[in-house]
Amino acid sequence: MTPLIEFKDIYKIYQMGDSAVHAIDGISMQVYSGEFLAIVGPSGSGKSTCMNIIGCLDVPTKGSYFLDGKDVSHMNDNELAEIRNKKLGFIFQQYNLIPKLTVQQNVELPLLYAGLSEKEQAARAMESLERVGLADKAKNLPSQLSGGQQQRVSIARALAGNPSIILADEPTGALDSKTGKDVLDFLKKLHQEGNTIVLITHDNTIAAQAERVIRVADGKVVYDGIADIRKFAPIAHAGDTEVEQ
Repeated sequence: MTPLIEFKDIYKIYQMGDSAVHAIDGISMQVYSGEFLAIVGPSGSGKSTCMNIIGCLDVPTKGSYFLDGKDVSHMNDNELAEIRNKKLGFIFQQYNLIPKLTVQQNVELPLLYAGLSEKEQAARAMESLERVGLADKAKNLPSQLSGGQQQRVSIARALAGNPSIILADEPTGALDSKTGKDVLDFLKKLHQEGNTIVLITHDNTIAAQAERVIRVADGKVVYDGIADIRKFAPIAHAGDTEVEQ
């Protein structure tokens, strides 16, 4: 079976003055359709760079990234934008809702860029809002919703385009613990319905809600396996100043 996501010896190198910073340092991995994967690591580990490449927001310096069997490593901005619109649904920590648009209009926005008719946009948006239990809030503004409801609107927007992958970047980071649990439970439900979920987090306990975990440190994969918090506990590095629980 062809992997949905495949990194082949991926590097992302930034030039900082006279120094080369290896944000990703030779990562290879495969993710298959229907998986619920968490990529976990502390700040500066390379997890956000992995997310940006998976989400076609950036391209690798070296190596190849295959998305659904297609090499997207060296596509231009317009090609990457088309891939994002057709294959990826994004859930962000800060929701990224447009304040002046209604809930329904926010969910419709990626469908507008996809060229769908107004009737189809409205139908898909309402179907997505129904799935997250917010159809009755369609005409509300984001400011009239709680944080948990705004995140559910963000999830509805991600679902509206029927993406191959739902990419969730610290989706509980701006929420209290109870509301965060509700969002994680909903992601689990989406996975049970057959959706492919890639969750990016710094928190081991949140990562443990997935089925599989890839832990990154210093731009490298240091663990890839089942989501057992005892197995992917932090690996100590000389000179570490951050202690994770």
